[in-house]
Amino acid sequence: MSHNSFGHLFRVTTWGESHGPALGCVVDGCPPRLPLSAADIQPWLDRRRPGQSRFTTQRAEPDTVRILSGTFEGLTTGTPIALMIDNVDQRSKDYGSIADRFRPGHADLTYQQKYGIRDHRGGGRSSARETAARVAAGAVARIVLGAGVTIRGALVQMGPHRIDRARWDWAEVARNPFCCPDAAAAAAWEDYLAAVRKRGSSCGAVIELVAEGVPPGLGAPIYGKLDADLAAALMGINAVKGVEIGDGFATAALSGEDNADEMRMGNDGAIRFASNHAGGILGGIATGQPVVARFAVKPTSSILTPRQSVDRFGHDVEVSTTGRHDPCVGIRAVPVGEAMMALVLADHLLRHRGQLGGAALAAN
Repeated sequence: MSHNSFGHLFRVTTWGESHGPALGCVVDGCPPRLPLSAADIQPWLDRRRPGQSRFTTQRAEPDTVRILSGTFEGLTTGTPIALMIDNVDQRSKDYGSIADRFRPGHADLTYQQKYGIRDHRGGGRSSARETAARVAAGAVARIVLGAGVTIRGALVQMGPHRIDRARWDWAEVARNPFCCPDAAAAAAWEDYLAAVRKRGSSCGAVIELVAEGVPPGLGAPIYGKLDADLAAALMGINAVKGVEIGDGFATAALSGEDNADEMRMGNDGAIRFASNHAGGILGGIATGQPVVARFAVKPTSSILTPRQSVDRFGHDVEVSTTGRHDPCVGIRAVPVGEAMMALVLADHLLRHRGQLGGAALAAN
């Protein structure tokens, strides 16, 4: 299986399966002499960790990370950083009934068609469990970006229910189990998701990401566009079916006058924007405004409700998936989306420095 690596100068390769002994990643291209310890990575993994509320899978994984290489005396050395997370709570027997059956909406069929073999235990490599390695790598990327860049995510829609943006409060994200910035919406979602779970079903979600402090100039024209790389990274997250940058699809309904992000010079000599419909990226290059992206996550494919399918012997069957699953995988996708944005930004930061030098960012 190829294509387990992404990034150019800041490059990440993930490895491992849902029910294997461990999973992890190798981060290559991290600059030397940056402070890095497991304590810098663990808080981000804790945000993604399963079993933290009744609204996520109850698989009890501590997701404790170990740094196997790439540091010395608390600093990065410039060599590959290997990170490992043990799997400690696998229940492979829960998947015995689907060993030869393909779950509708899942990658079971396509893996079998492509490779002629698949690991049915939790989906193997196609499981969202793999994203723990991405979150670990994203923690390293945040250190490369520095304290001046802040990346935050929030769940802005669950099923058909959207937040009220007038009530947006970033502090609220940490106060509820949904990473929701609207306290009233989060309260309503509790009843909604409890009902979804009770009937053995699942629901989708939309996550919004905002990166502030992104230096202007990151990204490159044509084939190295920052928004194109960001969209590809977010589409690479399990269960993601749509990505938009800035106002995204809503811009189709705007006029040219409404969509234009007008500019004026501030008293301090800096350019000021009147709006940010473009999501902080023009022509594939960061403007210095907040970089804004959203991605849509489909309903979890592993559900208790019987669905019609086929098996690998060519028979029509019904599939009902037992085991421990997220009724809304979008909840734990928030830190994953943040990590992917951090990885893309760190890669583009190093690309920018490689082409124009460190002085270029200071000049901007």
